[in-house]
Amino acid sequence: PMALHQIGSLTGESPRIVVNQFSFDTPYPNPFNPVTTFKYRLPIETMVSLGIYDIEGRNISTLFEGRKTAGIHTIKWNAEHFSNGVYFIKIVAGDFVKTQKLMLVK
Repeated sequence: PMALHQIGSLTGESPRIVVNQFSFDTPYPNPFNPVTTFKYRLPIETMVSLGIYDIEGRNISTLFEGRKTAGIHTIKWNAEHFSNGVYFIKIVAGDFVKTQKLMLVK
C-alpha cells in the first residue's frame, strides 16, 4: 500500500508530502470532454514520459518528456482537436510503467 507522510517542523514551516512509491491515479474525469487530468507520484527525481496513444497503439501526443522532482504532479490533456473514441495514456518513470484507458466523448 502507498503511504504519504507529512513532514514539518515546529518553526512554522509548511509541511511537505513525502511519497514512498511510484503511482499513477485514474484519470479524471473519464469519460471526458474535452479536458482530462492525470495525477502521478514520484518517490525520487527521475525522467518521466507521458504519452497519449490511439486505439492502434500510435503515439498521437507527448504531454511531457523530461526530468521531474520527487512528489505529486498533475498534468492536463485538452483533446478538443481529437475525435471521439478510446485513447490510452502511458507513463514511464524510471522502471515504473503504467497505461490507462481514456474515453473521449463529445
